[in-house]
Amino acid sequence: MNTPLTCLNYIDGKWVPAQSGSILESRNPTDWRELVATAPKSDIADVDAAVEAARRAYKTWRLVPAPVRGEMIHRVGEQLLRRKEELAHLMSREMGKPLAEARGDVQEGIDCAFYYASEGRRLFGQTTPSELGDKFAMTIRAPIGVCALITPWNFPIAIPCWKSLPALVCGNAIILKPAKDAPACAVILTQIFEAAGIPPGVVNLVHGGGETVGRALTEHPGINLVSFTGSSETGSEVASICGRAHKRVCLEMGGKNAQIVMEDADLDLALEGALWGAFGTTGQRCTATSRLILHRDIKAEFTAKLLAQTRQLRLGPSIDPHTDVGPLVNAAQLERVRNYMDVAKTDGAKVLIGGNVAKGDGLEHGFFFQPTLLDHVTPDMRVAREEIFGPVAVLIEAASFEESIQILNNTPYGLSSSVYTQSVNRAFQAMRDIEAGITYINGPTSGAEVHLPFGGVKATGNGHREAGSAVLDVFTDWKTIYVDFSGRLQRAQIDNR
Repeated sequence: MNTPLTCLNYIDGKWVPAQSGSILESRNPTDWRELVATAPKSDIADVDAAVEAARRAYKTWRLVPAPVRGEMIHRVGEQLLRRKEELAHLMSREMGKPLAEARGDVQEGIDCAFYYASEGRRLFGQTTPSELGDKFAMTIRAPIGVCALITPWNFPIAIPCWKSLPALVCGNAIILKPAKDAPACAVILTQIFEAAGIPPGVVNLVHGGGETVGRALTEHPGINLVSFTGSSETGSEVASICGRAHKRVCLEMGGKNAQIVMEDADLDLALEGALWGAFGTTGQRCTATSRLILHRDIKAEFTAKLLAQTRQLRLGPSIDPHTDVGPLVNAAQLERVRNYMDVAKTDGAKVLIGGNVAKGDGLEHGFFFQPTLLDHVTPDMRVAREEIFGPVAVLIEAASFEESIQILNNTPYGLSSSVYTQSVNRAFQAMRDIEAGITYINGPTSGAEVHLPFGGVKATGNGHREAGSAVLDVFTDWKTIYVDFSGRLQRAQIDNR
């Protein structure tokens, strides 16, 4: 057993406990007997202190030249690279992600840092001709102010980096509220910000539950923007609060992603995509492949191959390099997935493999669920429409390409999608007709590159995008500037005709 870490809040450049003195525990989901870390159980008083520090620091941080801010973000990337292995091992212990995936999570943070460091020299505006003589017109980007970043446990480095790095390079001050299941990763990330030379108060870290700290940040009048990743139910509440306060909000929420496999597909390639998409991160990704829409001509063959490969998946400790599928994050998530098995059976679905809490073989002290495939699923069943967030994939038969697209779109969500086909015509029809923010052709639904926009439609988001240059529109306001050097009054639309 490792020595538990003592996590603290980081407010105005100082590491401090919660003012109440209360703490939360973070335990290893592979073996809940191991205490990984303790963290402050913060409340409104801690949020008030962080907001005050951030508002004060913002006044000077916004005036730091953007290229200089970018240089600091570059140093963040260098620190993440140096501490990659340390962070990956901590992540595996803290939230249960297999070690190889944890390394990928940290690498995504590194990629973000180097990408957004360069945006410090590329916060482009526009110049455009004025419709009037002796007049100049241009646009520039201006920072928003103080941003509350509410992040989940399933990507405890990548997602905080997605949010914090563009926010900072744009000139905003931030308050990070990490998930209470992953406080230690957030502490290391904040230490890296500190070591990179970001001034006190510009970055603040406040631990605690969503019902207290998350709500307090969302409601606080000193917060200008809330960026939230989590469930659609909580996101709706966040949006409602921000709407009443005329506060900018960016939401990245749930998914019920589908992979279509057509009769002309490379079945072995589609099989690899299905296994990774369904069971990577134990299905605890918003982009996880939770629906497999199979053309009836290949359904039996593909299902047999999928069953054989699913039986070979190694369920085990996240830190073991031979593990394919690790634990769920906590007892509540384990119970949620187990309950969906009752729902599936009641609705008439058939469990082909799995369907139970995993026991024995050293798994009895963790939150393990067997990799599960459900057959005889119809598009209207709850397991075909609701996000389970576990190692569960449902199999749905389709008679045609057109029906496959219709089934894929038949969900409240619209994050990621995938089509396996050898037909270029079908591929382009899928790109056009699928209702999702992300579409893969002959690739799995999981996976994102930091220089491309990330997000979805319908109940998945509210129209904003994370990652890429698109996120700059979240963390900046467009300001239009006119310079009239004519020396006389010129009235647009009146004097130009």
